[in-house]
Amino acid sequence: MFKILFKYPRVLAHHCEGPAADERQRFLIHRAKDGAARGTLLGIARELLVIAKHIDVATDKMISIYDLEAAASRWVRHQQRRHRARGSRWSREWFIHMAKTWLHFLGRLQEQEPTPSPFEELMKDFANYMRNERGLSEVTIRGRCWHAGKFLDEFIGQNRPFAEVSVRDVDAFLNRKGSQGWRRVSVATSARALRSFFQHAEMRGWCEVGVATGIDGPRMFKQEALPVGPLWTDIQRLITSTTGDRPRDIRDQAILMLLAIYGFRSREVAGLRLEQMNWEREILGVLRPKQRRAQEYPLVQSVGEAILRYLQQVRPRCVRREIFLTLKAPFRPLSPGALYHLVSSRLRALGIESPHRGPHSLRHACAGHLVAERFSLKEVGDHLGHRSAYATRTYAKVDLAGLREVANFGLGGLS
Repeated sequence: MFKILFKYPRVLAHHCEGPAADERQRFLIHRAKDGAARGTLLGIARELLVIAKHIDVATDKMISIYDLEAAASRWVRHQQRRHRARGSRWSREWFIHMAKTWLHFLGRLQEQEPTPSPFEELMKDFANYMRNERGLSEVTIRGRCWHAGKFLDEFIGQNRPFAEVSVRDVDAFLNRKGSQGWRRVSVATSARALRSFFQHAEMRGWCEVGVATGIDGPRMFKQEALPVGPLWTDIQRLITSTTGDRPRDIRDQAILMLLAIYGFRSREVAGLRLEQMNWEREILGVLRPKQRRAQEYPLVQSVGEAILRYLQQVRPRCVRREIFLTLKAPFRPLSPGALYHLVSSRLRALGIESPHRGPHSLRHACAGHLVAERFSLKEVGDHLGHRSAYATRTYAKVDLAGLREVANFGLGGLS
């Protein structure tokens, strides 16, 4: 690897003869397979040589984070004495970051034991109950545990036993989150998650009975939670805006089609893998994390062509199996947060107004379009991957054209 990166004999010899040369080369090869660019590999190689000179990796001894911090401080002082570093912060942080990454790859980093939370066992029990007895999806479990964890993190600071928790503590927590900028929908979601948590806590006898029933989130108006997305004409404008030869446009067009035409969730698109594309049968398989099952769809020609163009022209060649990756090295799968930015920024650039601007708004638009095209709720639910008609029937409320037809329906002789 050194011979590929360095051309000058003296520089090449410097890296080849330096300490831990084999270990440094192994890590560079690993990063190259992961798609790192040549400039990135050069920077890593130089930093690893510095680290190897200040940390002895030749022994079998595990290296702690304290050893890394001490070595980083020695390196910074050396640089400052030679007037090679204006500030110590960046040099020190980069040294520690690269050393931790390298040593973790070698299996030589002594991981710091996290400070256990006094409520850790409570959270584990709550998660296991939702998973094993309620049969809830991992997405729902993570969401409820996140909200319960937020409350418990603040409750820890009061130095009180959990048995003393009251409705006032929950109300104060929700009020603080509202004043910190949480929207009413977010506060209401948190209230529902905490109600579920305290129902479990009361069942286990961890706290007094009555806390769960006393939790009251902000009032949600009747039509406020209707799943409204952009108009279908705006969706067509959105997809058309990606027509072009820029790598970002080619990738985003395939993603937007999957979100809008198939109504996939952001995590389903982010987790889509190469082996889920069956080109011979023209089948697209998707893993439904909420339902814990796989579902197959016929591959629409326009969507298949968009994905194929991305794979042939844009997608970087690397060991990753996820289909959609970042455009710049190091290549990583797109996160749901990145997909949210992708959709919201393009909607904003086109001036498309919508109550929601993330990938889920395209799922709502897909459902609304299917309802407007007179597909049955069963067909719409099957397309969206719903397990019951209860989740789908709310889309009937937004079919204004259909509701007007019902309103104008003459009762004939019954009137």
